[in-house]
Amino acid sequence: MEQMKTMKRIFLILVICLMAFQVYPQRFIGSVILGMNTSQVDGDEVYHFRKFGVNGGGSVMVALNEKQTWFATIELLYTQKGSYQKAAVKMSDTLDLDGHNIDYSKPFNEKIKYKLNLDYVEVPILFHYEDPRTGWALGLGASWGRLVNVKEIENGWRTTTSLRSGTYRKSDWSAIADLKIRLWKGLKLNFRYQYTFVPIRTRTYYIGTPKERVRKQFNNVITMRLIYSINEKYVPNNKYYTRPNRYTSVRRPTTRYMRDTTPFAK
Repeated sequence: MEQMKTMKRIFLILVICLMAFQVYPQRFIGSVILGMNTSQVDGDEVYHFRKFGVNGGGSVMVALNEKQTWFATIELLYTQKGSYQKAAVKMSDTLDLDGHNIDYSKPFNEKIKYKLNLDYVEVPILFHYEDPRTGWALGLGASWGRLVNVKEIENGWRTTTSLRSGTYRKSDWSAIADLKIRLWKGLKLNFRYQYTFVPIRTRTYYIGTPKERVRKQFNNVITMRLIYSINEKYVPNNKYYTRPNRYTSVRRPTTRYMRDTTPFAK
């Protein structure tokens, strides 16, 4: 029930954001997205991008100028983040978490030192510049994510951490840097870096009595995705030419495509 309420709120945000854009009519470009995250959580004493997860959903892109070089994009995604560390050697089940927050109903996993799964429904909003001929696009933006699932394993034991436990902040606020490369017509390769600027958790680590260290934790995510634009129109790009070879200096046009930049209908 709580997840359904979250989805309704996100859909409402999506509609409001689209209505807020001052754009030309009939220039909405819809896309489907599928890719992968590799992530870590800064501040959890576990290092390297070893946690893999899904990043997928849909987006709507809107041209902001007549030349179709500046765009605003809003996405609705399901994205998996977190952290992972494999045990260096098989652990004994006598190791615990100082006797607290262990879910003994779950089996012990001797191969996992630490694993954190954080699943979000996310709404990124980006503004980017795109070269309509080459398809290269650079963008910056921000994202709000709603936590919908949590799973944590520490020293082989499943902890009692859950969505209702309140251990992790339910809202994730992130900054985004984005790069898109056109592969063929509406098919694009997308690289994204995303970093949380509001801590998702504050945790105290004990380094030996009475020493302790308080750490704020942040999602740190690198994403690679494929994006396919459903209704984006392309025309042959006659300004691309082959390179002259050593036998002739003739440059012949190629069959590469560019975005259709026909002026908007008034």
